[in-house]
Amino acid sequence: MGSKYTKRYSDEYKRDAIDLVRSSGRTVTEVARELGISSESLRVSASAEKVVLAHYGK
Repeated sequence: MGSKYTKRYSDEYKRDAIDLVRSSGRTVTEVARELGISSESLRVSASAEKVVLAHYGK
């Protein structure tokens, strides 16, 4: 079982983290470690953003 307390990050924070991965040439794991978040959390956010962009074209 996981923790009762789940960290929530704002949409803006997630977008900024994803942009950092794209612009820095570093891996998701490296950026996540630097920001103190889980790499899986960042990967999920990036995947969700791809789906939204594909659907809405923004």
